[in-house]
Amino acid sequence: MHILITGITGRIGANLAATLMKDGHQIRGLVWERDRRIEKLKHLDIEFIAGSLTNPEDVASAVKDMEAVYHLGAAFQGGGPFDTKDYFEINVRGTFNMLEAARAETNLKHFLLASTDSVYRKSGPNGMAASIKVDSNLPEPSNWYALSKTMAEELCIGYFRSHDMPTTVLRFSNTQGAGEFVNYGAFWLGKMRSRPELKPLWTGDEKLVLCTDKNGRPWKKHMADVRDIVHGCESALGKETTFGEVFQLAGPSAFTWDEVIPYISAQLDVPFIEAPLNGNPTYYEYDLSKPKELFGFSPSYDFRRMVDDSIAFNNGLDIGVLPA
Repeated sequence: MHILITGITGRIGANLAATLMKDGHQIRGLVWERDRRIEKLKHLDIEFIAGSLTNPEDVASAVKDMEAVYHLGAAFQGGGPFDTKDYFEINVRGTFNMLEAARAETNLKHFLLASTDSVYRKSGPNGMAASIKVDSNLPEPSNWYALSKTMAEELCIGYFRSHDMPTTVLRFSNTQGAGEFVNYGAFWLGKMRSRPELKPLWTGDEKLVLCTDKNGRPWKKHMADVRDIVHGCESALGKETTFGEVFQLAGPSAFTWDEVIPYISAQLDVPFIEAPLNGNPTYYEYDLSKPKELFGFSPSYDFRRMVDDSIAFNNGLDIGVLPA
């Protein structure tokens, strides 16, 4: 298939492009003119088009003759800085521009939108007691990024209903790229020391921190290795069972801090401390039965593999993943 990927230079987009090319697809990427990360893709036979999601002419040129579109490009919390106008223009109007261009393409077989687990309410005094299910835990956006992605989702599903466009929404969990997971901020005392409970524990010597809530329960989080997210994107392509549907993608299971912190400690030979924290705890996991049943999503990178591979990558070993 001839496939367009927006956001192709990101951790997910780049690895998705490499994987789809191995599958025999021809890839085009819409790249923002000021994005310098294109160098990591130079070894791949990709057609690059410079342009902006906010320019309908650029978008129409990028979508022309494409059979599938992965719309990953967006203003997001880790980039920027972006203001409220940016979030609306890039994430909402940009998605509208993409959908309009795709609707005009007679060869289009599938339009897939990348969304985010930020649309959920995942915090509360006791965390989330039950697994989060995409069809029962409705979006409750609490910031402009999440709000803009919720509106983009609605546009995507609306085009399926109104124009019979083959659209699919894939919500990504917090996704870790090559070498990133072991350095995740909430694992390390130095990166968490601004919290009042942890300030007295910081002596200048880095340690891991096993976060617990006020009742002593370890934090729990559901993240993903970039390879599992790419697997989900790849598996959904062309599946009619996904049309007009929203799916959550994540790793094979959630992990708790009392699992991951001792494991990292042993692998890196770095001590850890346990620290009860006030406020709303990080405590949630996703029910992934829907993507498994409807398009065979089967993630395989648990936290141990993510730790091992991130350490290997940071030590200079090739793990088959393009950097973020």
